[in-house]
Amino acid sequence: MNARKSIACSLLLAAAAAVPGCLKRTIHVTTEPPGALVWLNDVEVGRTPLETDFTYFGVYSVRIRKEGFEPVTTTRRAAMPVYEWPVVDLAAEAWPRTIETDIRWHFDLAPTAERTDPASARRDAVERARSMRDDSAQVP
Repeated sequence: MNARKSIACSLLLAAAAAVPGCLKRTIHVTTEPPGALVWLNDVEVGRTPLETDFTYFGVYSVRIRKEGFEPVTTTRRAAMPVYEWPVVDLAAEAWPRTIETDIRWHFDLAPTAERTDPASARRDAVERARSMRDDSAQVP
């Protein structure tokens, strides 16, 4: 009886290994407004909204550019889920279904100075100058 159980268990494990699942890792980047060009770790990956596959977890350098908007240079973290931890990932790979990791990053782009209304920009500059004058008058 033990031999039958061992053989059945071995066959079950062999069948599970023969039909392995898959781990799918995807980063989605969106911007407001859309259509910005994106680089991840100095590799151009496309225009937003975009979806790209990735192979490792950790910190990514992100650059985003769109004409008429301030460029964005920052970092973002792709956190590792529990099923990707060493040893646990072996079981995840053997799972008969696809396991998806979906990282989502969103960026709001600020218009450059030339895109703002000139009259509004002038009013803002005058207000900042008055504020600075008032602040400097209070310094002993």
